Amino acid sequence: MHAPARPPDPIPVELLLLAYRSGIFPMADHRDDPEVYWVEPRERAILPLDEFRLSKSLAKVLRQDRFRVSCDAAFGAVMAECAAPREEHAESWISRRIEASYLALHAAGHAHSIECWLPGDSGDEVLAGGLYGVAFDRVFCGESMFSRADNASKVALAWLVVSLRRAGFRLLDCQFMTTHLASLGAVAIPQAEYLARLQAARDGVAGSLPQAVASFSAGSGAARGDAVGVAEGTERGFAAAAGEPVAGAVVPSSPGKRIVQSLTQTS
Repeated sequence: MHAPARPPDPIPVELLLLAYRSGIFPMADHRDDPEVYWVEPRERAILPLDEFRLSKSLAKVLRQDRFRVSCDAAFGAVMAECAAPREEHAESWISRRIEASYLALHAAGHAHSIECWLPGDSGDEVLAGGLYGVAFDRVFCGESMFSRADNASKVALAWLVVSLRRAGFRLLDCQFMTTHLASLGAVAIPQAEYLARLQAARDGVAGSLPQAVASFSAGSGAARGDAVGVAEGTERGFAAAAGEPVAGAVVPSSPGKRIVQSLTQTS
């Protein structure tokens, strides 16, 4: 009997972070490809954090709280779903080596996922959609997203945008432009301009993305812990910027309504 093939070594965390800080990222030709190649697109897609395009239909879905949204609750499952074959792409660029590399990056605190959950038939929740990406300094590089239910990936992206803003991020990199991303406000810029924006966004350290997501998920009422404290302080800031009296600022009780409020008051 032949011994099972040894899995390829993950890309070292330090090397991955150096690559992202230099404006490049790894891809593979197929799921079982042991090699990676490094990509530096001539044009880079970014989503300006104050220019997310909130459609009426997406705002309605958000207000209904159709999905429960979390951060880093199922990073490995989100990666596995993103790597699964799709009708339009028989082969995944997320090889097993890349998957192992980002799991290590997640363990080091530099990769995060946003999950959208729906009630399952047996009473348990099922993962309906989500996204994952790399975080460093004040930069978030979106890697991939998936959707098993209508609007799930759009909801995940809306939550990501407002949570990045709340945590003090300045750049959301989407890597390659797609029609889907363009419909949500993404724009394509030359790589040289991207590198300039990347450098400008490296002038500090952002806050915690998981905590920012939790601040929107927290229930209404008295502040409980840091997450709700961040929520209250930032909502008042949004209200003041919109011309509302700070003392009279009202924080909606619904997480989805808070997301919509944040998007509409600053876009």
